[in-house]
Amino acid sequence: MGQVVFIVWRESVEALLVVGILYAWLKNGDEQARHGLPYLWAGVAAGILAAIGLGAALVGFTEVLSGDAQDYFQTAMVLIACVLIVQMVIWMKSHGRTLKRDMEQSLRKSTQSASWWGIAVLVALAIAREGSETVIFLYGLGFGQSGHVDASQIVAVLVGLGLAFVTFYVLQLGGKVFSWRLFFRITEIMLLFLGAGLFQTGVDKLIDKEILPTIVDRVWNTSMIIDDSSTIGSLVATLTGYRAHPALMNLITYALYWAVVWILIRRSKRAPAQQTAGRAA
Repeated sequence: MGQVVFIVWRESVEALLVVGILYAWLKNGDEQARHGLPYLWAGVAAGILAAIGLGAALVGFTEVLSGDAQDYFQTAMVLIACVLIVQMVIWMKSHGRTLKRDMEQSLRKSTQSASWWGIAVLVALAIAREGSETVIFLYGLGFGQSGHVDASQIVAVLVGLGLAFVTFYVLQLGGKVFSWRLFFRITEIMLLFLGAGLFQTGVDKLIDKEILPTIVDRVWNTSMIIDDSSTIGSLVATLTGYRAHPALMNLITYALYWAVVWILIRRSKRAPAQQTAGRAA
């Protein structure tokens, strides 16, 4: 339940940030800009419906599949969720600083040409992107994999949404204690660890299917300290990729995951610097 709350909370805050930027620009603009507000909300509604549609499709698809086919599909979704998490973090690192400026430029072009449907499409794509990522992340965590959604999972989603609105309100107040930069920095680290956990879940499934070898069945056993089958241990395993008695393949793939993440982050930091140098030249 904790993982579901975290994912919904983090992704909802990011979606609220996008809507908040667009709403503030349109609301505080001239009379022509305010004409785009109904299209803003239409885009929000369309994005939410698209995410819900994807969620329903995933749950329905699970009911159709059975046996090995269902296992392979769920394994693929877990690994896709891992890739999307890493991609999202890298994208935010590359575009987070210019997100507000880029969105306002797109809005300015739309209002100048009175292309209100362009605003609706922009918002719908932004919300659908965040919503679809959330759906895939939750499915990778086991949400709806049985073909139905439990009441506890629905409660977790509602709690995550509630926390997101509270967080968005607090961060809007500003101040020295809370800041968007600190919030995204902390949650990006948490997301990368969650991605590592999802990746290890996918590796475990591939090992169970004998697609990947264990190499060494059990390198060590730390279940006396934290048992990954316990309630707390299971949460730690999901959020970090921890294994009490990992196979050597688990350790190799875990190291590979962080190596790839490190390389991608280095590249994402290098790209803005090169762009700045190019503009200066």
